[in-house]
Amino acid sequence: MTNLLRSIRTLPLLAFLIAIPALAAPTIIELSSEASRPAINDLVRATVSAEATGTTLGELSKQVNSLIAEALKTAKAFPRVKTQSGNTSTYPIYSKGGKIESWRIRSELSLESGDTAALSELLGKLQSSLGVSNLVLQPSPETRKKAENEAMLDAIAAFKARAKVIADAFGKPYRIKQLSVNTSGNVVQPLFRATAKAMMADAAPMPMEAGESQISATVSGQIELE
Repeated sequence: MTNLLRSIRTLPLLAFLIAIPALAAPTIIELSSEASRPAINDLVRATVSAEATGTTLGELSKQVNSLIAEALKTAKAFPRVKTQSGNTSTYPIYSKGGKIESWRIRSELSLESGDTAALSELLGKLQSSLGVSNLVLQPSPETRKKAENEAMLDAIAAFKARAKVIADAFGKPYRIKQLSVNTSGNVVQPLFRATAKAMMADAAPMPMEAGESQISATVSGQIELE
């Protein structure tokens, strides 16, 4: 009987202790914010290529190498344009009977510059003998990083503002429990594609508008209402 009375007296205390964690459980809220900043496309990358088709690989190789060598010679007059040799590929061309009847050799040259006008002028000269297979305008690493930092600060400020609105609605202070930051951005790739067969008659500079890219930052995380 004594043990039973002790158990009955203990039950309210145990119930109170069990209820404490539920009453003290913090309120966790997930939210996110986003911001973007413009970044000038002050870096241009282009790929030019030389192609030749025929039956003798040795002659084709000489022809393609000669075109690339001439392009490098022309590019030397533009010191602000960086040049780098790219891929060289050899493709067999098959007849209807499945036999190799000729070959095609393609060699690339990569160009890069922060001087849009200089690269535009160089491309205009190179198009008399080479094809332009790729052209991309984008922010330089320094310009992109600056825009990323500014976008991140804007996104963090927006996150804190939204957190305050939520906390004020509950009438409670808050603390940031978890936070992650991600950035992204687009590059401008003009709708331009040409081959060595589509050569320009003159050496006019290639029209090119640098424009801007939008660099975005996203902040997501959790806040805890105290």
